[in-house]
Amino acid sequence: MTAAEDRRQRAARRRFATLRRSVDLFRAFLVEQTDPDHFYGLLATDSVRQVSGYTDLAGRTVLDVGGGPGYFATAFRAAGARYVGLDPDVGDFSAAGESVAGMLRGSGTALPVRTASVDVTFSSNVVEHVAEPPRMLDEMVRVTRPGGLLFVSYTPWLSPWGGHETAPWHYLGGNRARRRFERRNGRPPKNRFGETLFPVSIADTLRWARGNGDVEMVDMLPRYHPWWARWVIRVPGVREVASWNFVLVLRRTGRRQPGAAKKSELTGGRGAM
Repeated sequence: MTAAEDRRQRAARRRFATLRRSVDLFRAFLVEQTDPDHFYGLLATDSVRQVSGYTDLAGRTVLDVGGGPGYFATAFRAAGARYVGLDPDVGDFSAAGESVAGMLRGSGTALPVRTASVDVTFSSNVVEHVAEPPRMLDEMVRVTRPGGLLFVSYTPWLSPWGGHETAPWHYLGGNRARRRFERRNGRPPKNRFGETLFPVSIADTLRWARGNGDVEMVDMLPRYHPWWARWVIRVPGVREVASWNFVLVLRRTGRRQPGAAKKSELTGGRGAM
């Protein structure tokens, strides 16, 4: 990428990250439970625009780790990308009326995908649901082609929504917040601390990224904030609470590994790209 292209992309990202956008996303978040089509449809469209600020998606292969319902599939394909979603429960893909064709069932910590076979690896709000985030991140690096992009976002544990539906009581402890939710609702939360929800920090992820010689950092930002509030991500401690949702954008470095798939050989065998 030339310096001029980089400046154009930066300007486009700044025009995109407006206060109005932040307000619209927050309003949609308030109806996540009652109107999931509106919330997840808006989030998917917004996410694709955000990723497009770092790379052209037309004709690119995108692997969505933890794809869930088909909202992201629709948005990425509308941008011209060849989308492949991966989730432990393929049944989740049908929640948005999306066919499971082209989707993979598998674990984010052991991707059934060939080394260096995708152009963009994407993950939205999955890292906090993985017991060993570095394993998942390492796998995302492995399957990305040299020069390809990794876009990872998640909710830090100390953010206001870190406990998900048990927030803000997670500040008093994940197990205590889980027990409180169960007493008040007569059922356990969907996101169960220690089982399907784990405390992850921005500091931990940055430490992993800076220690991984196969990636270079392109950007880090609070996902839903306007551009002028990006400063919070630069302040250790503050960013854990004030970022709400953290985005890490990385570029895969290094030469193609031996045996890596060519673009025309992306899929092959059962359940493997």
